[in-house]
Amino acid sequence: MKKNILVIYYSQTGQLEDIVKNVAKPFEDKKEEYEVTYYNIQLKKDFPFPWPSDVFFNTFPESYLQIPSEIHPPSPEVLNRKYDLIIFGYQVWYLTPSIPIISFLKSGYAENLLKDTPVVTVSGTRNMWMLSQEKLKVYLRDLKAQLVGNIALVDRHDNYTSVLTILRWLTTGQKEKSGMLPAAGVSAEEIAGAGKYGEIIKKHVENDDLQNLQPDLVKNGAVEIRPFLVRVEKVGNKIFTVWSNLIIKKKEKRPLLVKFFKVYLMAAIWIISPIVLIFHILLGPLFWAKRRKEREYLQGINLK
Repeated sequence: MKKNILVIYYSQTGQLEDIVKNVAKPFEDKKEEYEVTYYNIQLKKDFPFPWPSDVFFNTFPESYLQIPSEIHPPSPEVLNRKYDLIIFGYQVWYLTPSIPIISFLKSGYAENLLKDTPVVTVSGTRNMWMLSQEKLKVYLRDLKAQLVGNIALVDRHDNYTSVLTILRWLTTGQKEKSGMLPAAGVSAEEIAGAGKYGEIIKKHVENDDLQNLQPDLVKNGAVEIRPFLVRVEKVGNKIFTVWSNLIIKKKEKRPLLVKFFKVYLMAAIWIISPIVLIFHILLGPLFWAKRRKEREYLQGINLK
């Protein structure tokens, strides 16, 4: 009997769609053994791409506070089937799973599909996904899904270069290299090579050994943890909590507050972030053991 594999994702630019399809390709290549179904989450009122700058920053409070939008129901073909594995692709918006992903997770459809089902999460991000994954772990736990693996593909350029390239890509649609700036996003080589993770997953499915999948994925480079970025994420979450609640509560001042937030965010990236980096380097020897333990935890799939 064929095993059923479901691939859930939302992709604005097409990058994440390419990633999850490459991860699923080893299953697609064994059609006599696996039936692969795709579910592309669709909002009733979708977000534009490229993003107008004002729309991009105005999305911040709902993104960070995990306020859902309405989605179109999955098709009966997706809903009326029990799956042996779900590959769950997601983006990160403002240090949080994107609004389309949150909207799906908060819909009634998510529990029906995810409950008691092994799930491998797959993200394609600029570089800060670690604490977003922690938030996603909580949703999966509450929905009684079985998180068995995680793959995190990122832009390998330095933090500041990737800020420039991602903003260029999101607001103009230009991903390709231009001038002194490299191409944005996850490299074409890594996207094309994502099938190797699918092969690893398939091997563990065939051996009925999903409980040992994550160490195998980590050993093969599926999850890289940069301690400095973990620290930036922790600081960012504290700041975003203040700003998002302020903007939501002060409805009459929202346009002005969003403009102030945009200025603050740019200042935080270019001024505050380097200061955090300096302290991170200076204090490195004192917190080496703690950071190693944190790295091992974040590479795993368990929830504290």
